[in-house]
Amino acid sequence: MERLDGGSAVPAHLRGGIVALGNFDGFHIGHQAVVARAVARARAEQRPVLVATFDPHPSRLFCPDAAPFRLTTLDQRQRLFGEAGADAMLVFHFDHALASVTAEDFVDDYLASRIGAAGIVTGEDFTFGHKRGGNVALLTSLAPARGLSFDPVAPVLAEGEPISSSRIRDALVAGDCREARRLLTRPFAIQGIVEHGDKRGRKLGFPTANISLGNYLRPKFGVYAVRGHLPDGRIVEGAANLGVRPQFTPAKELLEPYFFDFEGDLYGQTIEVELIHFLRGETAFDSLDALVAQIDSDCAEARRRLAAGAGVA
Repeated sequence: MERLDGGSAVPAHLRGGIVALGNFDGFHIGHQAVVARAVARARAEQRPVLVATFDPHPSRLFCPDAAPFRLTTLDQRQRLFGEAGADAMLVFHFDHALASVTAEDFVDDYLASRIGAAGIVTGEDFTFGHKRGGNVALLTSLAPARGLSFDPVAPVLAEGEPISSSRIRDALVAGDCREARRLLTRPFAIQGIVEHGDKRGRKLGFPTANISLGNYLRPKFGVYAVRGHLPDGRIVEGAANLGVRPQFTPAKELLEPYFFDFEGDLYGQTIEVELIHFLRGETAFDSLDALVAQIDSDCAEARRRLAAGAGVA
């Protein structure tokens, strides 16, 4: 699975491919349908499959002060695209220069020339180009003259409404891990490098692997039952605080998983932590003894929920 720069020419062995084009943040069921169509087309025609995405998200360029909202990092998307059957991920660096490219020029200069695509697949609601001047209707009219096939994919519905990244964000902000998992087809997961902290968890008997939230959406702050994926392939379970730790100062947004029955050093390593169940909101306690008692209770509840499976609320 290769990662390519969308501003450069695509290598010869990946030219003539079918390109799934979109933002794909979260890579939810609707996104998966777009990539699945591209993979099916490519396999039938014996062509490579490329999934094109944008980073940073276009909204970040135009609203730089907006709260963090990402559901996946590029590394997570690359892995997910590969698992879906793609041969390469093409990353368009979204800056003011790219934002000024007209839809017609994007089709000619990027899709046809630099990528050398044979076919394009997008969702029916996809827009692109300067001031969002390009859409499915424009691609339908432009593609044949450029030797491109074009295949739009209808939205996937749940409860009569399109599945979208916004719906998933709303679920996570509400602490509804089950709904987010249903729309994503997997648990929402935060990936990051384990940082050195103030060692308070260790002193309390619950050593945590602290991860910065970075550009991720902030789910509902509180305590979660979690599952961790470690660099050596091990999968561990635990309980995590996600938020600002109201018991301590200074406030700092962190994901702090405590993994059950784990011994080892994770500092400096990249791990991924899945949010499986929301247990309770963040709370400040009258004493450290009360906090330790609550952590004990949280861990017991996390073990119960994780043992019972995904269907437990």
